[in-house]
Amino acid sequence: MRPAHMALAALVAAVWGVNFTVIEIGLGHFPPLLFSALRFLVAALPAVFLVGRPKVAWRWVLAVGLVLGVAKFGLLFVGMDAGMPAGLSSLVLQIQAVFTALIAAVALGERPTRIRLLGMLVALAGIAVAAADEGTTGPLAAFALVVAAAACWGLSNVLTRKAAPPDALNFMVWVSTVPVLPLLALSLLLEGPSRDYDALRALDWQGAGTVVYVAWVTTVFGFGAWGWLLRRHPASTVAPFSLLVPVFGMTSAALFLGEPVSGLRWCAAALLVGGVALTSLAPARRRGTGNSARRPRPAEEDSALVGSAAGE
Repeated sequence: MRPAHMALAALVAAVWGVNFTVIEIGLGHFPPLLFSALRFLVAALPAVFLVGRPKVAWRWVLAVGLVLGVAKFGLLFVGMDAGMPAGLSSLVLQIQAVFTALIAAVALGERPTRIRLLGMLVALAGIAVAAADEGTTGPLAAFALVVAAAACWGLSNVLTRKAAPPDALNFMVWVSTVPVLPLLALSLLLEGPSRDYDALRALDWQGAGTVVYVAWVTTVFGFGAWGWLLRRHPASTVAPFSLLVPVFGMTSAALFLGEPVSGLRWCAAALLVGGVALTSLAPARRRGTGNSARRPRPAEEDSALVGSAAGE
């Protein structure tokens, strides 16, 4: 990979990591479900008119839109609004790699290798350390919501792999159209019309800026650049850069939000990132193939990586 392409991959990881700090700021302006709905609305418009028709079946767009957009992001935003720190959220969400591997083992018949099983155990140890740290400083219920969001992300990764979208940006823009109405309906039902109206009436430049960042910068630019890299390099070359996301997430939260990073949290970060690296990058075995792994087709490999990045 050329140095310029490596710099672009690192920039995308930084954009996705800083995204958690921006979400935290945005939650000071909007109720969580309304904020999530606005994120997808702005991401979809006007991009949906520029990317062409979906390149996969509608059932995959709807399935990923509901699981990723409504369930995963709804749980994440509500969990962060309930007190889950931005930096820790960026770290804990990486447990999605374990959920992805477990769901793929059941749904796709991918038998994990010993290295991948070791990675799962290491990552789970990191979650246990993070939970112990959060138990002394914050609400465990909010922590549990973010873990549940990671589980939904894992499911959406498997659905994305089944869909095998050939164009990451096209797929994510169309997926972004799905959650808007369900999230708005949930916001009106659970957060109330008056709270939503007050948030929109008090909209200022900072609030609008957070919506633009999480929609256009993280989604349109992030997935556009990530897809561009995937078309030019093997997914196994691009994938490791996603492990930088929690590093940028925790660093930006410490710098801009003043979030403390304890020794336990650094320990959890080391375990989680190491475990996710083993889980994500180790090949899986297919049933009936013995100990040899079936090499995924390029579309499968790239779509799996698109799914793994889609939660940022």
